[in-house]
Amino acid sequence: MSAAEAQQQALREALYCERILAKSGLSVATAVLRTEAPSLMRHYPDGDVYDPASGAQYYYHCHAPDPARDEHGHFHCFIRPVGAEGPIHHLIAAGIDTSGRLARLFTVNRWVTGDAWLAAEELIPLLARFDVQLATPDYLANRWLTAVLALYRDDIADLLRARDRAVASQAAGRTLEDVLEDRGLEYLSERTARLMPDQPTGRKA
Repeated sequence: MSAAEAQQQALREALYCERILAKSGLSVATAVLRTEAPSLMRHYPDGDVYDPASGAQYYYHCHAPDPARDEHGHFHCFIRPVGAEGPIHHLIAAGIDTSGRLARLFTVNRWVTGDAWLAAEELIPLLARFDVQLATPDYLANRWLTAVLALYRDDIADLLRARDRAVASQAAGRTLEDVLEDRGLEYLSERTARLMPDQPTGRKA
């Protein structure tokens, strides 16, 4: 299968998952939350989602409303060793708008997620391992998130490289550790990401 064919397959799978969820009155966010009033900054589900067969891990959470963004919350996506404890690496965050649709992809500084930092060129080969094949908390949401990371793999690689450039630009006179723990430096790179802007959705996230 060519790269273009793989992308088309990922897009079809993501849209299929959204369509089935919408028929049930759900979005990818509400399918994971299973609540109408999520607590700010709490991880959903409790304990995160971890697939021991692939090492993929994620959680969803919400920030306080930002008037500058139509964003309900975001999925933080990680990779760790297969079937074992070990260092966890943040791959990307996927922002979800208030209609429950993909809105943006972005990277964050290390202090935000507390993961083990890897340079982009070490992290990019691990993107292909992100594959969540679990029934809980919601099978369709798991497959949707897997498909989104496959669809945007090249873009995520570019965002990770931009992340590293942003860190390097702050490094003058400081150690890497200082930059990675700088609370004034949160978002490092981002891009708008939409599957189909005019697609109908389920109930509001």
